[in-house]
Amino acid sequence: MTFDFRAPRPLATDHLRWGYLWIGLGCLLVALIVFLSLIAVPAAVSPFVLHDKVMHLCAYAAMMGWFAQIFRHDLTRLLLAAGFATLGIGVEFLQALVPARQFEVFDMLANSSGVLLAWALSYTRFGRVFSGLERWVDVSFSRV
Repeated sequence: MTFDFRAPRPLATDHLRWGYLWIGLGCLLVALIVFLSLIAVPAAVSPFVLHDKVMHLCAYAAMMGWFAQIFRHDLTRLLLAAGFATLGIGVEFLQALVPARQFEVFDMLANSSGVLLAWALSYTRFGRVFSGLERWVDVSFSRV
């Protein structure tokens, strides 16, 4: 696998018919993850420490995976990965300021691991789910 950081149009979404819809929904996903990371968590949830780390990994993998579907340029994906990993670290520092939340280094590690996992998977078939879904919808509704 080779990476091409010099390819033109790093923000191109030509491969997607509904690019702006996917971007809008992705922004809502980012906002939801940040919101849920900063609200108070009920005491009944706190005993599930391992479960919490898996949730962090899945949330940040979903976020990175979502935008890696939209932007296929290697440099853009790399910058997204760096940005989402930084967001995961920053949110942990913000949690230290919220009385009902606490700062955890392992959450930072889980967030960054989720980003790294989704970044790696974006270069497999998982990186073409949105375009495949759009093709399926086009074919399905063209028969009607």
